[in-house]
Amino acid sequence: MRIPLGVRAHAGTVALLAVLAAVACLLVSGLPRTMQASYDEALRRSLATAGVARTDLVVTGSPALPAGEMHSRAEFEAAGRRWRGLVPAALRPLVAPGGHISAKTFRMPADGTSDIREFVNLGWLSDADRRVTWVRGRPPGAPSSMRYMGSTVPVIEVGISEDAEARMGLRIGQTRLLGSSVSTAVRIVGVYRAANPADPAWSHDADVLHVTRVVPLDAPEELHTTTLMADAGLAVLSDRTRSLTYRWILPLDPSNADALGAPGIPAAVADFHRQVDVQGDGGISYRVVSGLPQLIESFMTALSAAQTILYLVLGGLFAVALGVIALAVRLLTDRLERTLALARARGAALWQVVAAGAGLTALTVVPAAFAGYGLSFLLPGPALPIVHIGPAIVAVATIAFAGTRVALAHRAPLRERRTDLAAVRPSARRVTAEALVVVLALAGAYALRARGPSGTAQQDPYLLLIPVALTLAAALITLRCHPYPLRLVVRLAARGRSAVPFLGLARAARQRFTGALPVLILLPALSLSVFAAVTREGITTTQLLASWQKVGAPIKVTSIEDIPADVIERIRRAPGVDEVALALTGRAQIPETGEQPYTVAVQLDAWRRVTEGAPITPPALPGDTSALLSPALGQRGTFDLTWLSQVPVSSRGVIGSVPGFYSSGQFILLPWEMLPWPAANTLLIKGDITPAELTRLLPSATVETQAQALRDIQADPLTATVRTTMVVVTAALGAYALVAIVMSLVAGAEGRTRTISLLRTLGLSDRQARWLVLLELLPVVLITAPVGVALGMILPAALGPGVDVSVFAGGLPVTDHAPGLLTPLALAAGLALCVLAASYAHATLARRRDLDAALRAGGD
Repeated sequence: MRIPLGVRAHAGTVALLAVLAAVACLLVSGLPRTMQASYDEALRRSLATAGVARTDLVVTGSPALPAGEMHSRAEFEAAGRRWRGLVPAALRPLVAPGGHISAKTFRMPADGTSDIREFVNLGWLSDADRRVTWVRGRPPGAPSSMRYMGSTVPVIEVGISEDAEARMGLRIGQTRLLGSSVSTAVRIVGVYRAANPADPAWSHDADVLHVTRVVPLDAPEELHTTTLMADAGLAVLSDRTRSLTYRWILPLDPSNADALGAPGIPAAVADFHRQVDVQGDGGISYRVVSGLPQLIESFMTALSAAQTILYLVLGGLFAVALGVIALAVRLLTDRLERTLALARARGAALWQVVAAGAGLTALTVVPAAFAGYGLSFLLPGPALPIVHIGPAIVAVATIAFAGTRVALAHRAPLRERRTDLAAVRPSARRVTAEALVVVLALAGAYALRARGPSGTAQQDPYLLLIPVALTLAAALITLRCHPYPLRLVVRLAARGRSAVPFLGLARAARQRFTGALPVLILLPALSLSVFAAVTREGITTTQLLASWQKVGAPIKVTSIEDIPADVIERIRRAPGVDEVALALTGRAQIPETGEQPYTVAVQLDAWRRVTEGAPITPPALPGDTSALLSPALGQRGTFDLTWLSQVPVSSRGVIGSVPGFYSSGQFILLPWEMLPWPAANTLLIKGDITPAELTRLLPSATVETQAQALRDIQADPLTATVRTTMVVVTAALGAYALVAIVMSLVAGAEGRTRTISLLRTLGLSDRQARWLVLLELLPVVLITAPVGVALGMILPAALGPGVDVSVFAGGLPVTDHAPGLLTPLALAAGLALCVLAASYAHATLARRRDLDAALRAGGD
């Protein structure tokens, strides 16, 4: 057999196989690339939004003896170069050039007699000339000295921030003595402000810009500020009071982070810490401070959940794609069967026949695989090993399947088979294999549920294939069970007056090719597409609930202090405000036990009106002294509560969370009416007023909206990747289901056309011909579609305990797997339209067949 002639003779089938192979290779190469790109983007955004105070590597030094002190910029810069040299290789791409060095004292009391204790600390920044602008006075210069209590005290020139000037009464020209034993004095010579307040580096040095207010429980209020001195001040900066610390900031560059290298970052940071730690000696000790390992571990938890759910659905998509390719290969080899049988009968060896069938398949699939592989490089993302290996697997598996099928079909010359007339009982080996698939699928589902959401499913191929195994098991059970009701329907149709129903259903019962393999493809495609759609809808629904749980109302306004009554009234009358519920939050005390739970008093009736139509419902409390307690407090009966005043409170039950306020720890929900006087520091608002307008009415308040909270949850790159991939998988699996239906129709087209042509000679009308084709296809759809849709709806609930997707839903567990009707109806409508269109088209084409050819012996 000449392979080019085979390509020309079966151009349509060859083209279909090429397209399916190219699409499969594009999916197996492109989707991992885009997924990995989204993982990298998620990691970079996570690090960028976490803040440099948590991501940067900070080397701190604490001098213990004068020998460990540093008194010049050169010493600090030499140490900085040493730290960079110790950075492990895994961290070097993440460490950006630049950074800065600082030397600061802490808790240096200044002289003064007011009740507010003032602490003026000394500070030096290696890049102060770039980061601050002097607005009054001049930059600090060289230090001097002064006599105090019979001893010489160094006087260091410093600058202060505008905030310290305003809040602490510091002025240019003042000289302040520092230290409990007066070891240093400072002379204020200038006032500065940040050149760029948005510079992330200020996260490390907020004390240089702003005054810190500290209110101890048993001491007067404290105000802390850190001044700035010149390089010359380092010469006299010492650690006499053990209050001096050095810091070298090694900034992190999130743009160089990638998810593949993320698992090794915590270990690299730990190694860096060990390397720095051994650099210390008796004069000074060093350590590394960074929140990077915790951030990476949190990201890896979310990434693990994303990989688990995506690999579950993508594994099913790949299996269905291979099944459709196998269906196309089977169609091609069936078209070649007569030619290969003739060649075999004329003396061709088995290897020659197999080489002809496999060669034609290879000539079709290999270029298509290269095309799909090449197209995948148009998509963003790194080239993972699967990008290169996947297309090769598709091509090799397709060619091997074609060669194996040809070898089995032509191992003996002129081996005739009429499986459409006589049913063959399955062998004991096949029944055992199918039973094993069912048992393994059920055992895997149980193992996944019993394991729980450990986040390691992506490392367990067996557990990743559970949805595919379950759908395959359901398909095998359907194949074994569906002949029984179909035979019953055939018997009933045989009693009717019309022959068309009997003929159509009888062909459906006898055509193994148009029933078995399409079911093995159609059912997984339907079930996995519905599974992806239901999971996506569950995540979306839970995201909405999480946004309401976070805010508690369409709009929430929170103030540190009580909101004046006139401001509340102005907000009530503001355009766009429909309803306002007042709330007061704070710490209360239970005198009997000394516990100090968080307490919130809300106008519950108004709150219910604010949240009308929302997925949350505020609880009801009978009476003005009743309360709901958190699980951490439990049932208490009646007890005294001190909040504003002491009142008796009756416990009316336990509440897991108060939406918009508290969800963990000890908290109490009270009716607002029990307050001894009207007060509110929180407003729950229903309406379409803008946050900017609310901020104008109450400048000191924080405004949150449920809509913004929902956008923040959905904006996470991993969440967006999961939702987008679910949509793509649902559409792709739906398309594969339609392709399976069309190919099952094409597979039996030759025999069906001959039958219709023969029946037309007996008076079969065009309408009856269409019904004949439709009745032949309907059993596959009517039996498979409900089973596939039902299984897809069950899978999220069945696998939910083993797949934790709460990280994509605002931290709430996704327990609502109630499916919407859109996806099942769309799939059912698509299949129905496909079957109707195919039956109409096929009957129309069969009408053009020459009846004389149908009556000739052996006519095609």
